[in-house]
Amino acid sequence: MRPSVKRLLIASVAGSVVLGGVLVLLPSSGGTSAPPALGPAGRAMVAVGAGVPAALPDLTALIGEREAQVRAHPRDDQSWAVLGSAYVARGVRTADAAYYPKAEHALRASLKARPRGNAEALTGLATLANARHDYRAARTWGEQAVRQAPKRWTAYPALIDAYSGLGDSKAVGRALESLQELGSGPSVMTRAGQVYRDRGWREDAGAALADAAALAEAPAEKAACLYRVAELAWERGEPTEALRYYDAALAADPEHHPSLAGRGRALAALGRSSQALHAYRSALTKQPTPEYALELGELYESLKLLPAARAQYDVLRARVRQESADGVDNERVLGLFEADHGDADAAVERLTAEYKRHGSPATADALGWALHRSGDGEAGLKLATKAMEKGPRSALFAYHRGMIERELGSYGAARRHLGEALRINPFFSPLGVPAAKAALASLGDPPEGGPEEMYAPTPPAAAPLKGRGAVTSAAPPRGRDKPRRDPQVKLREPRSRSTRSG
Repeated sequence: MRPSVKRLLIASVAGSVVLGGVLVLLPSSGGTSAPPALGPAGRAMVAVGAGVPAALPDLTALIGEREAQVRAHPRDDQSWAVLGSAYVARGVRTADAAYYPKAEHALRASLKARPRGNAEALTGLATLANARHDYRAARTWGEQAVRQAPKRWTAYPALIDAYSGLGDSKAVGRALESLQELGSGPSVMTRAGQVYRDRGWREDAGAALADAAALAEAPAEKAACLYRVAELAWERGEPTEALRYYDAALAADPEHHPSLAGRGRALAALGRSSQALHAYRSALTKQPTPEYALELGELYESLKLLPAARAQYDVLRARVRQESADGVDNERVLGLFEADHGDADAAVERLTAEYKRHGSPATADALGWALHRSGDGEAGLKLATKAMEKGPRSALFAYHRGMIERELGSYGAARRHLGEALRINPFFSPLGVPAAKAALASLGDPPEGGPEEMYAPTPPAAAPLKGRGAVTSAAPPRGRDKPRRDPQVKLREPRSRSTRSG
């Protein structure tokens, strides 16, 4: 072998070993800050291995480097695993599902090259399945990764996402405990904050996410943490506070497109409609997700710009078809859209199948609403109730439940839940908020005297006797000034107050 060729081969192999070692030797504490000497590809590799966002230029550098490496060394299982995970990360950052088939090919090539002990590839496959909203597959791959490397903390975030998508709150708790035992950095804090939010523990969630944002050094990771803090503020009905955090996220990473859509929500709530539309359009241009198309369409509809709204609904349908071809499951968002703006019966069919696959509170709420819209309010109420009991404190969930109860004639419960929706977030939807207010106005105030079930009705006074032996003056009936409870009528048990914060 010529000396120049030998030197090139040695350098290539050495580079593969060094960069591959970055993924294996991720910080045990859950930190993701990379030493500056690693360069763009090294920084991206650390972020990808830890399951946190990487800067798009760094991802581009990493993908190009790993593609060259696997072309030269097709049996390099570690480079295949890194490449597949980088494809997933880029697909998520850009909402380009075309990267997902490439990611699956790379990760399966890694498993083929090293079938045993390949926790990196298994974790990558779990992350890919979560990105496609295939939470069953994500659970399978994530559990395999944990069995092969139980002390590797980076497998647990993917498992937490999978269990959350399946509505398995107990498994989420166990996975979080394992994650916190193995790590304590900003990535771990972020995942804990998400779990706390899903449990309705908003104060704990806010503290965990704020700490994560303070500790994160990489701009993309800091932006992701600040975005989640902003989302908590939005869900509390604080658009000014949310806008401040969305802006901070964009200052940290101008390519954090979810914060652009978040700005759109907050600006619309503040009455700055032109700026809101601009923010949404920018987000959709850079990260065209079906959710953003639905939000923008409903904002147009609330402004009586119906042709523009219909155009966004067409974008939503097109994006769903396009992503479905790349293996992404968007049945929940499409079902919600159909329930409100299309064919409610088709929405029930879609969401029934989706609920069987992924029984999360969000899917239960969507199916319950679709059932109501298709005329089966009784079945819809059961699912809407389950969503509120098992899920986060959500204005949308409370609104759906209140509207279903109003349709069924449960006016007291309807007042309570519609009022709760507006208390949680008075700006939760540009179409839902006016509908909730109108429904409350039509219900009016509750009748005086409290619930009828509390006391038995007071028996009417006996009519005075006529003729001989008539009583000329009768004592007032017993219980006139204080109703007597009939022993046959049971008092309702008081509703227990929720201990969840927020």
